[in-house]
Amino acid sequence: MNHMTMNHAEQGEAMNHSKMNHATMNHAEQSGAMDHNEMSMQGGDAPENARDPNAYSDGYTLNAMPFYKDESHNLYSLLVDRLESVTTTGNAAMTYDLQAWAGQTYNRALIRAEGEMQNGLSENARTELLWAHAITPYWDSHLGVRYDSGSGRGRCWLAFGVQGLAPYWLYTEATFYVNEQGRTAFRVELEYDVLITQRLILQPRVEANFYSKNDPAHNLGNGLSNVEAGLRLRYEFCREFAPYVGVEWASTVGNTANYAKANSNTVDETRFVAGIHFWF
Repeated sequence: MNHMTMNHAEQGEAMNHSKMNHATMNHAEQSGAMDHNEMSMQGGDAPENARDPNAYSDGYTLNAMPFYKDESHNLYSLLVDRLESVTTTGNAAMTYDLQAWAGQTYNRALIRAEGEMQNGLSENARTELLWAHAITPYWDSHLGVRYDSGSGRGRCWLAFGVQGLAPYWLYTEATFYVNEQGRTAFRVELEYDVLITQRLILQPRVEANFYSKNDPAHNLGNGLSNVEAGLRLRYEFCREFAPYVGVEWASTVGNTANYAKANSNTVDETRFVAGIHFWF
């Protein structure tokens, strides 16, 4: 596989339905069985069977992809996207962000977990158990539950959303949540891999959380609650293992910022991170 076409989702899901490996395609499929003698090297109209240049799936539909025809194999994968030490002024913590899945081509059980450990205690931890169903070669739909733990009382949410690759290989997670108290929430995460070399990769990342109602018990305000934006530079010793360093800006806004100020907490901070990214 050419690393130039790989990204976060491809690394985390070996033989994932979102992969398009040109090396596994039949040459006749790639060329559309075009006769080279009939092709003009310059100028002229595109051949009738030329694929749409705006598409990023090489003209393949979900059912047409060769490895989608076999549902007899169970597959497994673990992706630790971020396992990092976070340093701010006078403070240090450990952050994790991982996904693990098991299943077949179309349907899989997916666990997503993200949280922070500080002074040996868990803070702002989110764990999701989801059913992932392939809806296109590059997108999964999700349905399941989310549990929040750490500071404040634990909460349960019903979760549904999508995860996959937008055009230009933009990794996207977008999930909507509803809890038993009638509160709703929305979370979006975007990542993009910029290849400086075949091994040195710069990754911009943005995450934002929204809530429908004020939640004083958890110091969360309605509307946009917090935003994290950062850059991480990783070096891939191999495709499955890469240490990285980076910087991240984190901010709470609106009523969430008011709660933070009332508790003498920082509203805006710059974080320096160092960690590892690995998958198998």
